[in-house]
Amino acid sequence: MGELSETVPTEASVRRALGRAATGRALDADEAAALLTARGAALDELLRVAGEIRDAGLREAGRPGVVTYSKKVFIPLTRLCRDRCHYCTFATVPHRLPAAYLERDEVLAIAREGAAQGCKEALFTLGDRPEERWPAAREWLDERGYDSTLDYLRACAVAVLEETGLLPHLNPGVLSWSELQRLKPVAPSMGMMLETTATRLWSEPGGPHFGSPDKEPAVRLRVLDDAGRVGVPFTTGILIGIGEHRAERVDALFAIRRAMREYGHLQEVIVQNFRAKPDTAMRGMPDAELHDLAATVAVARVLLGPKARIQAPPNLIAGEYDLLLRAGIDDWGGVSPVTPDHVNPERPWPQLDELAARTSAAGFTLRERLTVYPEYVRAGGPWLDPRLLPHVTALADPATGLAVEAARPVGRPWQEPEEVFGGRTDLHVTIDVTGRTEDRRGDFDSVYGDWSEVANKVTRPVPGTGGGDAELRAGLRLAADDPAALLTPAHEAAALALFGADGPALDELCRIADDVRRDAVGDDVTYVVNRNINFTNVCYVGCRFCAFAQRESDADAFRLSLDQVADRAEEAWTAGATEVCLQGGIDPKMPVTGYADIVRAIKARVPGMHVHAFSPMEIVTAAAKAGVPVREWLGRLREAGLDTIPGTAAEILDDDVRWVLTKGKLPAAAWVEVVSTAHELGIRSSSTMMYGHVDHPGQWLAHLRVLAGVQDRTGGFTEFVALPFVHTNAPIYLAGIARPGPTWRENRVVHAMARLLLHGRIDNIQCSWVKLGDAGTVEMLRGGCNDLGGTLMEETISRMAGSGNGSARTEEQLRSIATAAGRPFRKRTTAYGHARA
Repeated sequence: MGELSETVPTEASVRRALGRAATGRALDADEAAALLTARGAALDELLRVAGEIRDAGLREAGRPGVVTYSKKVFIPLTRLCRDRCHYCTFATVPHRLPAAYLERDEVLAIAREGAAQGCKEALFTLGDRPEERWPAAREWLDERGYDSTLDYLRACAVAVLEETGLLPHLNPGVLSWSELQRLKPVAPSMGMMLETTATRLWSEPGGPHFGSPDKEPAVRLRVLDDAGRVGVPFTTGILIGIGEHRAERVDALFAIRRAMREYGHLQEVIVQNFRAKPDTAMRGMPDAELHDLAATVAVARVLLGPKARIQAPPNLIAGEYDLLLRAGIDDWGGVSPVTPDHVNPERPWPQLDELAARTSAAGFTLRERLTVYPEYVRAGGPWLDPRLLPHVTALADPATGLAVEAARPVGRPWQEPEEVFGGRTDLHVTIDVTGRTEDRRGDFDSVYGDWSEVANKVTRPVPGTGGGDAELRAGLRLAADDPAALLTPAHEAAALALFGADGPALDELCRIADDVRRDAVGDDVTYVVNRNINFTNVCYVGCRFCAFAQRESDADAFRLSLDQVADRAEEAWTAGATEVCLQGGIDPKMPVTGYADIVRAIKARVPGMHVHAFSPMEIVTAAAKAGVPVREWLGRLREAGLDTIPGTAAEILDDDVRWVLTKGKLPAAAWVEVVSTAHELGIRSSSTMMYGHVDHPGQWLAHLRVLAGVQDRTGGFTEFVALPFVHTNAPIYLAGIARPGPTWRENRVVHAMARLLLHGRIDNIQCSWVKLGDAGTVEMLRGGCNDLGGTLMEETISRMAGSGNGSARTEEQLRSIATAAGRPFRKRTTAYGHARA
């Protein structure tokens, strides 16, 4: 393995960094690395500074002088793993185990013993995806009907909740966004050690992580982000002394700080020291030195700040309790009176009495916490699935969020709470009269993450990629002769030049687009008589562009009952509608059957109504909540009567943009998976792009390429809808990060380019009168568009964001728009057939 040389910081540089830390000034990476070398009096000063920061944080949290721990049982669900970490004795091979996994009854026996002794946490530790390496693991799962280790883990977590009342904390290793969504309902908290960001320790032969696919730092950093996007209270940390250098150690701490600030989900950070173990490839390496550990803990405290909860495992510190408390920890982690530390079996947990005594001797009080930290217990809804809340609240002190030490876990049903309907259910009417109560949610400053970190992630177009006059002329020629060719990489420069067109060139581009429209679909301007029904606006995802979502307690929040949804569908049918379009917030109290129940209620009341419902985000989160694949979930909706789905929640299909815009929405790949699967099942969809916020033309082009690729594979898109960003009440605009929507030039360009780039693939290009207004819509009809969308009858999402174009249009008003554009009109169905008279 290659080595990097390290420059030893001078005493002066250490003193300078200490001075900055002591006066509360931010440290850069070099200063933090210098402090890792502090020893003697310098180390004492560093520990003093770190301890004061910790103490301030505990005072702010309302528990001054309190150091916490969790009373747990350790459940080694499987010791098989596909990775080959060179220091690990936990992972082993099948022939050394009695079975590939613990049986469900064995899991419950451990949990019951823990519950009997007052434990409240069930720590599930297991290897990463062992079935992908070991046939014995695959066979064990197949014999018991589980598709994967994660499926079995989910089932065991539910069993522990229902039969013992212990709170699962899951450590299954690397998880995807979708897998985190699926596991969140069964565990109040999860975790995965980042360990290090030193890629060389993974990529180079001889490194401690070489040959371990799940230890690639970029992969593990993505997990930290995805856990934040999903809203999982998450534990992470670093492992020191495995060959990393000081700069690499500091880099890992800065990476953790970034994720913590952006999402607010990192409930604790563990600083763990390497201890060599026999029978491992790294058995000859020296243990991490304890003063090095103390300095690292102190630097972590200085960098992460007073709100961070920092832990050092008490069984790995050779009795140096006082040293680590001076360094700034405020938690000892999980301690078990029942089970050994299966990861470090040679180092037993301290007795709780001893831990309390050593903590007290240092001037602190030891208090028991739950697996989920007090801040998240008190916050509740955004972080904890409603099915977990009864289990958590039964063990928590409501005043502090800490554990009630005398409480004993009792098995409780893992079930959805009773739905409560009501709230501002007339919002669809009053939004046009009295408007929204406030311009932003009450938790504006916290729910969206640290706005400064969000701003740092905005990508800008590379200068000079817009093309010059030659590319613009070439683009116009190609647009007239072979418009779809502009989508290919070979003509990217021409396409980007066209996205920058203005003046006469823009007029010519729109004229060409309109000629292509005429050849593709004729002159008819189409529209559908439909009604939007937003069945709830309760949502905790935290999309930064969304002004629609409300907390359950907000004045504008509402939930419609099934009868209210069906009533609105029936009213729409009576008024001549052929379609209802349904979308709502990602309401944590929405029952698993809720989406299908809505469809069935509409079909029972109005059998002929076309149900166009549920965005890919709603579908993927509902499937995860139900614990079934997206394909199965869509099949259930189809059986209930779902006809088509809206292709919303796409925004920009570029994750660099999506994670700025949405915080917790589904990744681009998941969006593609949902719509593709729907198409394969015969459920067609629209397609969309929301533009004019933190995006740029290169990303528009890439987005349209993704849509074209899906259409080439499935043919399932009925239309493309360009959605200009409505900025007025959008959080990301109010925070000063997004621009105030697209310019008029950009609106013309995007609609014209959509017609050209999607030519031969998606015939129908729709413009949104809600966002553009009537005059703007007329202009889009002259530049490539052929469809007006629907009458809507009610529209809440854009109006909550500040759109000033109303919530409904009559058929006569839509026809007037077509007439103003000099075009005939035609009423259509959702799939662009001829509508009933």
